[in-house]
Amino acid sequence: MIPELQPFIDQAKEQMEDAKSFLKRELKHIRAGKASPQLLDGVKVDYYGTQTPLNQLANVAAPDPRLITVEPFDKSSMKNIEKAIMASGLGLNPNNDGTLIRIPLPVLSEERRQELAKVAKEKAEEARISIRNTRRDIKDEIKKEVKDQSLPEDSRYAAEEELQNLTDSHISEVDKMLKDKEDEIMTV
Repeated sequence: MIPELQPFIDQAKEQMEDAKSFLKRELKHIRAGKASPQLLDGVKVDYYGTQTPLNQLANVAAPDPRLITVEPFDKSSMKNIEKAIMASGLGLNPNNDGTLIRIPLPVLSEERRQELAKVAKEKAEEARISIRNTRRDIKDEIKKEVKDQSLPEDSRYAAEEELQNLTDSHISEVDKMLKDKEDEIMTV
């Protein structure tokens, strides 16, 4: 492949890596049966009129596999933190003892595990679509560049082949991430 087309491949690689990173973050938010402080990363708390991430208002810890604890820096924000956790859609019921919020994690039912696996599949499919869209866009840019610069067609085919190999490897990595998450979710 000729050097004029390498920036397109580099751009594609960067965008595909971004899609994988996004998927990795999304999969962390899907509960897999054991307590993890990252489970609450997406929770935003109304703190003096501003939507603030929970981890900026409190220490979040998982002292054991079935419990998450939230220790607010400012005790006056406890009610708002509790409300935000209940409204998060994670199906959690926080217990407030005045200084610490304890969130017991119930054992996941088989039905709930299947729902979570389905959500993981949807997130993985979004990542695959993003990777394929990147491939399509970069392929169009390569065609345009070859036409505008009167570059040899062989270089276009070589660049497209490299782009396809890049796409295949990223999609297989997404599939592996999904399989690992599904195994984690379905393990009782």
